[in-house]
Amino acid sequence: MQLHIHPSTLKLDQSHWQQYLSLAADPFSHYAFHAALEQSGSVGDQSGWQPLHLEITEHGLPLALIPSYVKTHSRGEYVFDFEWANAYHRYGLEYYPKLISAVPFTPCAGPRILLAEGADLTKVVTFLSQQLPHLCAQLKLSSWHWLFAQQPDWQPAQEQSWHQRSGCQYHWYNEHYNEFADFTARLTSRKRKSINKERRMIAEQGITFTWQQGNDISLQALKEFYACYQSTYLKRSQQGYLTYEFFCQLLTQMPENLLLVTASNQQSPLAYALFFVDDKTLYGRYWGCFEEIDFLHFETCYYQGIDYCIAKSIPHFDAGAQGEHKLARGFVPQHTHSYHYLAEPGFNDAIKQYCETEAKQIEEYMKWAKTALPYKEQEND
Repeated sequence: MQLHIHPSTLKLDQSHWQQYLSLAADPFSHYAFHAALEQSGSVGDQSGWQPLHLEITEHGLPLALIPSYVKTHSRGEYVFDFEWANAYHRYGLEYYPKLISAVPFTPCAGPRILLAEGADLTKVVTFLSQQLPHLCAQLKLSSWHWLFAQQPDWQPAQEQSWHQRSGCQYHWYNEHYNEFADFTARLTSRKRKSINKERRMIAEQGITFTWQQGNDISLQALKEFYACYQSTYLKRSQQGYLTYEFFCQLLTQMPENLLLVTASNQQSPLAYALFFVDDKTLYGRYWGCFEEIDFLHFETCYYQGIDYCIAKSIPHFDAGAQGEHKLARGFVPQHTHSYHYLAEPGFNDAIKQYCETEAKQIEEYMKWAKTALPYKEQEND
């Protein structure tokens, strides 16, 4: 078996990349997504994200492709390790650069190790574990991080000596609903009335919603969405990570995976939300508004997404990172797992203790979050 490194997505043929997607994969695993990041300047250059994809072969035959990036900071990852970096610096060690196997700016669990047909994940992961010390030494990397691993990959990862970190997200599941009212009928009376009130207050202001998917999305709508996307970051005195050219590339290369929701009042756009979609999942990703209106965010980003899943019989809605307010709206807490290798063994005991303490805190939070769900079977009275 051999480990190869590829310092650019664009120097890999699309057909070469796509051969590793014989198994079901989310939109963020595709060549077009990573190529758009690089072509648009969202990664590379001075962004702090330098592509360095790993490929494993055996006797020259493909086994696995691991989309990866060398990082010179920890922004845009959503598995926060700033405390680890600070600890390194206190001891006079460099934490950056580091290597992450992840989808930039995308906190969605999914396949991070893309397998060729017939490849064995355990075999691939074991070989990767053996190669990491050499790779980090050769490239002067402090560490390697496998972020937001999908659940089928947890067991092979846990068989290695890597540190495991836990997290919590919130997902909605379509229980074969025919309409939104079928979903709210499963909620407690108080929560059902609250959601209906929120939706009614939006409707009473004459705000309407349109869905545009794929090639129906106009460049004008995309420009207006991008202005909204940037405004969300500017409120925190930041710039959005992604360029307008990135979204244009996606609209050209993978339009079937894009869904744009527009909130309007008398034909004037008020807000936009851009989702990704495949046959199994709707992924809530980016949002922004021209005008702040009570409950507009909930309607545009959550309730319209639920409506879409019901209309299209999509079983799963991943609404993105963070947001405890999603619990009251029927989104169920879900574990996330990430795995970490540190080249400096002197930190292993401290990091192990950190991860164990964090995992206990997450577990306690998950127990509480489940009691806060609005479904009738969760009532305690």
